[in-house]
Amino acid sequence: MNLKTVLTPDTIDLHLKGSSKEEIINELLDILVRTGKIQDRAAALSAVMDREEKMSTGMKHGIAIPHGKCASTQDLVACIGISEKPVDFDSLDHEPCRIFIMTLSPVEKTGPHLQFLAEVSLLFKSSEKRKEILEAKTPEEILKILAE
Repeated sequence: MNLKTVLTPDTIDLHLKGSSKEEIINELLDILVRTGKIQDRAAALSAVMDREEKMSTGMKHGIAIPHGKCASTQDLVACIGISEKPVDFDSLDHEPCRIFIMTLSPVEKTGPHLQFLAEVSLLFKSSEKRKEILEAKTPEEILKILAE
């Protein structure tokens, strides 16, 4: 799984405005709808919120990876959002998040979904990469950082 094959400049938003978990999830879904990655927004929202109810996808180090499995997508889709203000996301380390990576994948395909989550979590173990992403000025810069 290569993040660059899933992410494009139009699936990256450097200025999320939401101040709650729900608002951030809705903004990320808006990116996926706007870019034509998902058609059934309600089903996608339901899949992501069902997953959040089981266990928060707020990780550590200011990163959250809201995700879900949804019949309305044929392939794994993803987007990234950066918030200027930290948002409480019920993270494992109890710290607020500023980097949000949403992914949705088909119900019947597990491999790409798990591979994507593993790649994302490895990537963000680096405090240097997290800092670079938060300082990026364009979506293209984010893609370049992810490719390094």
